Amino acid sequence: MPQSDGGYVSLGGGGPNSIYNSTTEPQSGSKSVMETVKRVIGTAIGAQDKHALLERDGTGAQPYIVSARAMPVDPMDDIELRSVQLQYPNQRGSIVGSCDLRRVPTDKGDILVAVQGDTTKPAIVTYHDLGLNYASSFAGFFNFPTMRSLLDNFCVYHVNAPGQEDGAPTFPEDYVYPTFDELASQMLFVMTHFNLKSIIGFGVGAGANILARFALANPDKVGALCLINCSSTAAGWIEWGYQLLNTRNLRTKGMTQGVLDYLMWHHFGRNPEERNLDLVQLYKSNFERSINPVNLAMLIDAYIKRTDLNIARTPSGSPQTSAPSLKMPVLNITGALSPHIDDTVTFNGRLIPEKTNWMKISDCGLVLEEQPGKLAEAFRLFLQGEGYEKI
Repeated sequence: MPQSDGGYVSLGGGGPNSIYNSTTEPQSGSKSVMETVKRVIGTAIGAQDKHALLERDGTGAQPYIVSARAMPVDPMDDIELRSVQLQYPNQRGSIVGSCDLRRVPTDKGDILVAVQGDTTKPAIVTYHDLGLNYASSFAGFFNFPTMRSLLDNFCVYHVNAPGQEDGAPTFPEDYVYPTFDELASQMLFVMTHFNLKSIIGFGVGAGANILARFALANPDKVGALCLINCSSTAAGWIEWGYQLLNTRNLRTKGMTQGVLDYLMWHHFGRNPEERNLDLVQLYKSNFERSINPVNLAMLIDAYIKRTDLNIARTPSGSPQTSAPSLKMPVLNITGALSPHIDDTVTFNGRLIPEKTNWMKISDCGLVLEEQPGKLAEAFRLFLQGEGYEKI
């Protein structure tokens, strides 16, 4: 190829070091490749720079960069976004404004019930865990898209344990907090107040235990149960000791770091700091600011004094024992990282196999918050299996 067209040049006469010289030279004429490149670059940036982008060194053999100001701009640097609509996530507390708050009188004082949905639809009754209330426990879950669509077919009644709502006044020192059996019996007052014939129970932790007690005493009033981290036994010595210390601190010092750590373990399991940091901080803030510590101490004291549910599984074809089991369908759920897995396994072993489903959801301890999609889908299918075909 001719040298004028960018071909090879002879090494002859260049001496022994000529083998290290370039064997290809750019064109120097009007059709030089480098000149063409410079013209393309200059056109791309839309301006003529006084300094050449590429010049040759002293020998005229190799080009080198002398100015970066004339480099072309990446076409991805300036992008105009059109027809883009921002969508903001729904706030956790958004169900609070959609709930109708009612004070229901009972034999142990008034309790707060938040009604969400059309009261002419079938009833779902929720009950929260320790350190929480209807807003902090169920706001995020019932605002999940799958659960919002479920509300078109159900009315949810969120029951709060006495004195656990946000900003609740402190109970007097001589106030006798209801036992767990008495808290369960308060559900009769709720059903009478709202004229409910049958309910679907949805409880977490301590609330699951309360709903299980109510279902045992009133099997004809409960159509189905979805219970999360439910314990069916009395408190053990270790749990009793920890909680006794917690109640003492709550009454005298308020929400101490020790009580806070225990509540975080109770809800999240071990190493909560390794989980969703925003969620962890949200729950810490709720424990420190929203819950009345003295009232919480009374609820915890009632929880550690709970009695055994005294239920037993009756094998098929065997005579009925003196310890009956839950007769309605039960969805028994826990998280793979929850500290209450053994409690749910024990509970499952005391239920009728044909009416029980035990489910362990992976990668979570606090199922309602960490895996709301899986829980919502399981609950929806569970209700479909009970004859609610339209959800």
